[in-house]
Formats: sequence, C-alpha cells, structure tokens
Amino acid sequence: MAKKNDSPEAPARKIGELAMIWRFARAYPGRIAAAAGALVVAAAATLAIPGGFRLVIDKGFIASRGDVGPYFRYLLIIVLVLALATALRFYFVSWLGERVVADIRVAVQKNLLRLAPRFFEENRPSEIASRLTADTAVIEQVVGTTVSVALRNIVLAIGGVIYLFAIAPKLAGMLLLGIPLVMLPVIFMGRRLRNLSKSTQDRIADVGATVSETLRAMKIVQGFGQEAREAERFAEVVGEGFLTARRRIRVRAVMTAIIIGLIFGSITMVMWQGAVDVAAGRLSGGSIAAFILTGGLVAGAFGALAEVYGDIVRAAGAAARLSELLSAEPEIRAPAHPVALPQPPRGLLEFDHVGFRYPTRPDVSALDDVSFTVQPGEVVAVVGPSGAGKSTILQLAQRFYDPESGVIRLDGVALPDADPGDVRARLAVVPQDTVIFGASARDNLRYGRWDADDDDIWAAAEAANAAAFLRALPDGLDSFLGEAGARLSGGQRQRLAIARALLRDAPLLLLDEATSALDAESEKLVQDALDRLMKGRTTIVIAHRLATVRAADRILVMDQGRIVEQGTHASLTAQEGLYARLARLQFQDVTA
Repeated sequence: MAKKNDSPEAPARKIGELAMIWRFARAYPGRIAAAAGALVVAAAATLAIPGGFRLVIDKGFIASRGDVGPYFRYLLIIVLVLALATALRFYFVSWLGERVVADIRVAVQKNLLRLAPRFFEENRPSEIASRLTADTAVIEQVVGTTVSVALRNIVLAIGGVIYLFAIAPKLAGMLLLGIPLVMLPVIFMGRRLRNLSKSTQDRIADVGATVSETLRAMKIVQGFGQEAREAERFAEVVGEGFLTARRRIRVRAVMTAIIIGLIFGSITMVMWQGAVDVAAGRLSGGSIAAFILTGGLVAGAFGALAEVYGDIVRAAGAAARLSELLSAEPEIRAPAHPVALPQPPRGLLEFDHVGFRYPTRPDVSALDDVSFTVQPGEVVAVVGPSGAGKSTILQLAQRFYDPESGVIRLDGVALPDADPGDVRARLAVVPQDTVIFGASARDNLRYGRWDADDDDIWAAAEAANAAAFLRALPDGLDSFLGEAGARLSGGQRQRLAIARALLRDAPLLLLDEATSALDAESEKLVQDALDRLMKGRTTIVIAHRLATVRAADRILVMDQGRIVEQGTHASLTAQEGLYARLARLQFQDVTA
C-alpha cells in the first residue's frame, strides 16, 4: 500500500482517481443508459416549466384574454413527465450506486486474499476494514446521489443558458460574464478542499482501527482497569478527526458562500436590467418571467455544482485509498509456468541453507543457514527457546514468505517454482493461535475439506476428542460459535482446530504447539489421535511437552535462528546441551 502523501501534487489527490469507479460502473451499460435518459428527460422537463409560464402569461392572459386552460394543461403534462423521469432516474442511479460499491468491495476483498502476510504486517487490518466500509460508503453516496445531482445540474445549466440566449441574448450575455468569477474560487480552493477530504478519510480510518483494537482486547482492558485510558485515547483520535473535518467544512462553507453570493448577485443585476427593458417595451412580461425562472434554475444549478464538488473530491480521496488495495500485487504468487508437484504426494520436505528475516524486523535473523530434510513418513520435532525460529520454519514451509537465501523443496520441487495453492493443498496445519471463524461449527470444521460430509466431520471430531462438546451445543454442528469462537473455551477451540487438520488428511502435517491449550485428560486423548494421524505422514511438530518430543523420529534443537543440535530424545539428553537443559527445566516444573 502506498505511504501517505500529503503533498498537493500527490496522484491520490486528483479527481482522476474517480476513473476507478467508472471502471466498475461501465460493466452495466444498460443501467447507465437508462439513468442518463431519465436524467436528460427530467432536466428537459424542468427547463420546459419556465416556457410553460411564458405561454400562460403571453398567450393565455394577454393574447387569449384569460383563456389559460390549454396552457395549464401543457404545464400539467410537463410536471407529470418530470415526476416519472425523476423517479426513474432515482431508481437507476441508486441501483448503480449500490451495485458499484458491492463490486468494489468484492474486488478489493478478492485481491486482499491474494496478498502475502507481509502486506498485513505493514498495513493494519483494521484500517483496511475501514476502507472497505467508510470509503465505500462515500463512493456509494457519490455514485448513488452526488453524480446524479451533478449531471442533472450540468444539463440544467447548459440547457438553461441556451434557453436564456433564446429569450433575451443581451441579458444572457450579462449573466455569463459572472461565470468566470464563480469558477475562480472553485479552482483556487478546490485543491485545499481535496487535501482536507483525503485527510478526513484517513482520520475516519483511525477511529475505526482504534475501536476494533479496543473491542478485541476488551477483557485485557477491563482486567487491567484501563477503561479510562482507552476512553481518553479514543477521544483523542475522534478529536483529531473532528479538527480535520472542521477545517474541511470551513473551506467548503467559505467556497459555497462566495459562489452563491456571486451567482445570485449576478442574477440580481441582470434582473434589474431586465425590468428596465420590460418598462421600455423591449421585452414581454412572459419573457421576463421565463427568464427569471430559468435564471433561477441556472443559478441553482451552479450553486449545487459548487456544493457537490466537495463530495466528489471526497469520493476521489476514497477511490484513491481503495485503488491502493486493488492495485497491491502479491509478493507470493504462482510463476507463469508452474512446475507440477509429483504424484502421488510423498511429503518430502527439504530446507537447503535457508536464511530469512521478517520484513518488519530486518535487523534480526529469524533463520540463519538452516538445512535439514524431513523424509516421507518421518516425524520431526523442533524445539528451542522462544524466538529461536521454530514457527518461522512452518511459515516458510507454507510459503507465506520466500527465504532471502537458500531454497525450500516439497517433493523435490522448489517452492517458488510451484503454484502456492498446490503446495498448501499438501499441508495440514494446527497453529498455536487457534483461528475460529464467526460461523457454525460445521463450517469451521469443513475448512479442512469443504466437501466433507457429516460422517467425515464427526469422525474427525471423535478423533480430536471434540465430539462430546460439539454434540452438547444447542444446535450441534449448526451452532454459531461466536466471533473468534467466543462461545468455546480455549481447549475446545484447540480441539476444533485439530479436528479440522484431521479432516484435511494431507501428506504433510504441521503442528505448532497443537496440544498447548489442553488439560491433561484431553491432551492424552488428542495425542493418541495425533499419533494415529502422524503414522505414515511427514510431520513437523513444534512442541515443548516431552510427550510429543519423545515420539519423534528426530529432534531439531534451535537457538537464535540456527540448528544447534539434532538427534533423538535419548541422544540429546545424553549430550548435556541446550536440549538437556530445557528438558531438566520442564521436569523441574512438573515435579514442582
């Protein structure tokens, strides 16, 4: 995502960003044509009303000596046409607004799903969510209302000016002299308003991010008694947003006052001259009445355009922010001609002199010249102190990142040469931080294999010791689990994640502290299930508990991003190295 740029010349500030909205809108040419047709008819009917009053006065009252019936019937027809055309314009334009916003949201979300984890480390997910809500709401208002108003008033202004010249060329010429005076403040103040509109959207995103962060951490906030501090922090963020909005409102108010003053001042001077012409007999009463009405419509149209300009520049800022998400390219992607992974899957994983640093921590080496091979069917445990690089191995195996040096191979194929989707299809993962979606239990389990039937789901749940609590839920597998699985305990969430991995039935299994949240009884049952699952499959286990480590065919001991020891539990214990020290500490904790 592009960094914030507050310079006036920044491309994100330009009205040209609205072209992004047009790219989505033009997918519906029929609706656009219908909306445009209704808009033109409505504008033409509006401009026909002053002509109707001109006929009533000049033909009805004067020429026909009071026979005004035919001319009022003409006016009534115009009004009916105006009502129908306005209703159709509202329907088609509102439909376009809703449809375009829906398409933009889907497109942005689709692109976000392609991006590597690095993008979400450098850009707050809560701010991204704000762009998908607050910014699209601005676009919805502009597409569904503002653009229609702007186009309607442009047609009224152009058609009205032409009609004014047809009625009284001299007065119309005088009126047009005021147009440059109206446009000057729009040009000079528009850039300032555009910058402030973009800043306002940024502050709205900050508000959304702060709310999201606080709500997610509500138990910590209340547990540490920081309610007052969080309220103060939120008030500061809202206050900054208010100050930015106030500056934008002030500029827009001044610009609106100047424009409307100039417009109606010009109208007043022109009407003065028109009254003189009527008194001198150079202009009929009906003509001056039509000129006044049309002039009012033209003045109102220019005034409305001045007001909607602010909304349009806000939409340009919102479009710019959404364009950044749409144009973001994934760092991890399939090559133009991906190498197919061999069939059948073997589960052979190789790390060959791999070095890696996280993008957000470029000064710290997460892995430093790491080499090892996990043979098909082998169970390898990875142990070490916190920050040693254990979880990084799993991140790279799933190709969430590419190493800075060295190469990682799955079944003999270098990961960058294969399609990431094909690589991940051969993996089943149980992460340390369990992810439960705000959906039903069935859908959470089916994330392992979406086409699984209920028999398969219950079999996986039984194997993970999750069936008992799932059956106890109010609606069984159809029970809603709450946001992030809020209706489950920590152990239940972990067992659900294990059942999901069991359902995946992949040749390569990645377990990151898979039993860390279980009590002793549940751990024994789940460990038995994992033992059955690991049999015949390549497995990498990150664990501190010796029950898993002892069962491993080989143990890799990591420290500061390097493999410092490897062997079996017995051989490593005898070496009196880092593993032996960690084992003694765990035994002391258990006996204590």
